[in-house]
Amino acid sequence: MTHILVFGASITWGAWDREGGWVQRLRRLMDERNLSGKDFHCLVYNLGVSGDTTRELLGRLESELRHRIDEEENTIVIFSIGMNDSQFIRESNSLMVFPDEFQKNLGKLAHIAQRFHARVIFLGLTPVDERVDPIQWAPDRSYRNEYVKQFNDMIEKFCIGNKIDFIDIFESFMQAKHNKLLEDGVHPNSKGHERIFRAVSDFLAKNRLV
Repeated sequence: MTHILVFGASITWGAWDREGGWVQRLRRLMDERNLSGKDFHCLVYNLGVSGDTTRELLGRLESELRHRIDEEENTIVIFSIGMNDSQFIRESNSLMVFPDEFQKNLGKLAHIAQRFHARVIFLGLTPVDERVDPIQWAPDRSYRNEYVKQFNDMIEKFCIGNKIDFIDIFESFMQAKHNKLLEDGVHPNSKGHERIFRAVSDFLAKNRLV
């Protein structure tokens, strides 16, 4: 039995996709294999919470893991987090989470998951466009690609330095004219979620993790 636990924010839980987002697509794929393969057993848990930063995720991670992990089974933890950390706050002229804190939080997240003997994977961030500078539903804040890329690069550098798996999404979206993959300037549309799903499922298959 393999358990895949996916942690993140609104993009993880599937905002703006009629099919439920990339995690739901991954679950559907695994469910189909569960039904068709006698020796295949894989459960996918979507643990995304809208608005979460690494701070909020750290507050709930251990409890979520403790209630879902069986140490006798294979566990994969996928972190898709950092977009909200990179928000620019206009009033204070600062970021939601400062880079040095963000880097420390990445280490804490990985450490907690590894304590439960989980295989850790970090997913890269998705680019944004001008529709969220400022954010329509939070006009005192902005998403800007200069900060999204900065945080994405920090995630990648952290993974390389700690020999943790990293799946790039940022460059993939940029090469595909990312504005056509976004519903509201930050959340992927169905085509965007499909692209993320393909990247994740291909990585899992290539590395024989499922």
